[in-house]
Amino acid sequence: MNKQDLNIKELIRIFDKSGMTKLKITEGDFCIDMRKDASLQPLTTESTQSIAIAPTTAIQLKPKEESVESPKNSLPTFKSPMVGTFYKAPSPGAESFVKIGSVVRKGQPVAIVEAMKIMNEIDAEFDCRIVDILVEDGQPVEFDMPLFSVEKL
Repeated sequence: MNKQDLNIKELIRIFDKSGMTKLKITEGDFCIDMRKDASLQPLTTESTQSIAIAPTTAIQLKPKEESVESPKNSLPTFKSPMVGTFYKAPSPGAESFVKIGSVVRKGQPVAIVEAMKIMNEIDAEFDCRIVDILVEDGQPVEFDMPLFSVEKL
């Protein structure tokens, strides 16, 4: 057994004991994706007894796949700088910051990502035209997830 096998086994042990339900690590050509089955929750009967079912862990080891990008996917994107919830407008019922076809200037707000009850404005990184909005209003987003496809001006 080599050192990498021991590190992976230790990582699995720590992940199983943690409260996390998902973990993905990518480094170079290596990718490890671990998930716990969230549907397995402690069962309780009407009495005070409870039966805990241990969560299962699915591990997927695979080389990082090279993506073949279509012309639309080769456009620059604005990505989420954090994990949170995506909002197109500054408040419910307000007009969206941008729409498909909108021309925006560097520093202009294009969306909000709410993280830990804090509303974080996402600003345009450069002058551009919005080609596509890649996420829905109120959708959870991950760190570095593309939010908008844009065309530089």
